[in-house]
Amino acid sequence: MGIGVRVAGRIAGQRLAASARSTATPPGARPAAPVAGSGVQTQADSQAPVRATWQTGQPLNQTGKSVSRGVGGLLHPFRRVGGILWLEVTGVFFLLFALVFTRGVVNGIANYAHTSGHESLWGSAGAIVVFLYLGISSFWRANRR
Repeated sequence: MGIGVRVAGRIAGQRLAASARSTATPPGARPAAPVAGSGVQTQADSQAPVRATWQTGQPLNQTGKSVSRGVGGLLHPFRRVGGILWLEVTGVFFLLFALVFTRGVVNGIANYAHTSGHESLWGSAGAIVVFLYLGISSFWRANRR
């Protein structure tokens, strides 16, 4: 927000300077030379190649940079909280998948003596281990932040 206020102040200053210059200069008189760095264009500057500008008079890429810096500064405090929330949400999803695969392990254990193919049991058990690890480590990382 601070950058946005500075940019708005600079724009207002440029517009005030331009309006004061146009009202203070009599027709046919030559205006005084602007102060260096004031943002007021001289005749030599006006003969420079025309660049795409927004209403503020700033080049578009400079305006875009100013806006992105302002938005980045505004959203910076929420970055940490958003990261922690993201880790917790993904941890919940990983634990839900582990819970889904638990049913396959329970069915496999109940039918272990009656069946000969135990690949689904071991596959479900492996998936549970992987998703439990991912879910717990996601919550652990969220807690460390």
